[in-house]
Amino acid sequence: MNRLFSIPLLAAALAGCSINPSPESAPPLSPTAFAGAVSAADPRAQAAGEAMLARGGSATDAAIAVMLALTVVEPQSSGIGGGGFMVRGMPDGTVATFDGRETAPAGATPEWFLDENGEVPPRSESVRSGLSVGVPGNIALAAKAHAAHGKLAWADLFEPAIRLARSGFEINPRLNGMLESARNRSAHSAAARSLYFDDQGDPRPVGTLVVNEPLAQTLEMIAGGGREAFYSGELAERIAETVSADTPRTGAMTYADITGYEAKTRDAVCAPYRAYRVCTMGPPTSGGVAVLQMLGQLERFPIAEMGVRNPLTWHLFVESQRLAYADRELYLADSDYVPVPVAGLVDRDYLASRSGLIAPDRRLTEVTAGTPPGADTALADGDEPEEHGTSHFAVVDADQIMISYTSTIEGAFGSGLMTGGFFLNNELTDFSRSPTVDGQPVANRVEAGKRPRSSMAPTVVYDPEGKPFLAVGAAGGSTIPVQTARSIIGAIDFGLSAEEILALPFVMSFGDRLLLERGTWLEEQADAFRSIGHEQVLVREAPVKGGAVLRTATGWESARDPRLEGQIEIP
Repeated sequence: MNRLFSIPLLAAALAGCSINPSPESAPPLSPTAFAGAVSAADPRAQAAGEAMLARGGSATDAAIAVMLALTVVEPQSSGIGGGGFMVRGMPDGTVATFDGRETAPAGATPEWFLDENGEVPPRSESVRSGLSVGVPGNIALAAKAHAAHGKLAWADLFEPAIRLARSGFEINPRLNGMLESARNRSAHSAAARSLYFDDQGDPRPVGTLVVNEPLAQTLEMIAGGGREAFYSGELAERIAETVSADTPRTGAMTYADITGYEAKTRDAVCAPYRAYRVCTMGPPTSGGVAVLQMLGQLERFPIAEMGVRNPLTWHLFVESQRLAYADRELYLADSDYVPVPVAGLVDRDYLASRSGLIAPDRRLTEVTAGTPPGADTALADGDEPEEHGTSHFAVVDADQIMISYTSTIEGAFGSGLMTGGFFLNNELTDFSRSPTVDGQPVANRVEAGKRPRSSMAPTVVYDPEGKPFLAVGAAGGSTIPVQTARSIIGAIDFGLSAEEILALPFVMSFGDRLLLERGTWLEEQADAFRSIGHEQVLVREAPVKGGAVLRTATGWESARDPRLEGQIEIP
């Protein structure tokens, strides 16, 4: 089900945190010279990653430091109260992936979100409660990746985030706007209000220095005690108590759910595009498979010859999206619980047959899922909502090792529940709240210990000689695979720079409606899209936020989405 993207924005914070009006106490994070590149949605988090590279750290070290710093400075989007996926690409083409997706508690059932009448209640009732919180996975992912590929000491990775939390960080326009736009969650708790809102109940203004001492103490505890400081002991007990106290049914998260959490290594999913090799994350996220499907279905078209400003180029892209998303909705879920035909979905013959449905001069009137090799046809399409609170970051180090890491708490500011200075996710609302449709089970239904489907698509790309070329990904819910595929096309077909691939106009089909990004040349081509069957054309701002590091003839360059300009700087 493709739905028109809406942008609910939220917020929250922590009791016992203080506000300091003077920014002079925050020490700089600017690193000395380093080899490599880091991209992050906030320059303070990017500086944390760069500082690790300057110390001789690995790409894994730098990516973890970015994730931790984002917990402090971008609390609306990601952090240790959520989860994520990491893709690590070696210079020799070896690709490893780490799954830190959140899990449902052991007491969860397929009817988890249904009310006493067996009906699906309003989504807000599910989000702003313990029903929506999955066991966080980011710290477990970081610990697993660091044990395998870290160079610096574990505690070193926490230093920039601890400094930001204790010395303070300034509220930027983006956070300030989200606090206002998302009052239903940003002001959900007294702790959040004391941190981010003034005595009149208004969001603290841009430039206010926020000191989050409870988060500094939490980070210090994990830095000193390792993974177990998060998944056992006092902190784990507090997480379980916070979630359980706000869960309006039996089966709430327990201490055992937290102690039993495991991050997992998964097989990367790779496929060719032109002469390049694209490797990405597989289930439980749907995003990587969707990216590979879009690219595979487009390969037969001479996109480079057609040109980047040709509306027919992007018509083909939209049609490929529609086909990929139809498969995504039906088949993708946690492969530990349901059979997911990953190999069939990216099979070249299957993609060629799907590509044959795309017409250069007209829109498909109806798009349905195909039947890839190995597919279970006795499945139904569920009713998953959008996810919005996500951040993507990318790193390459001196050894040419690429990291593409997407981290999320689902909605902005997650569930609105907090403990230890950080926000707890609402990832369980990424499950279908309806367990069956017309008597058929939904692949992405809630089950005990299961990981909800995601749209995240951290991806690495190798050039025709097999050399590391691009690490890319995005935030923005169901737009993530589209953003990621668009960026790859921009780099491979059009030879654009890192910033240019992220700046490409956004276009995506949401059901029968086509969104064209306002303020871009695509807006001027609305009639061209209508003439080939895209009758419902909407022109709106794009709900997107990508990040990339890209190898050029002169070395690696990094970029964050240029749409963030003016939102993340302090005037």
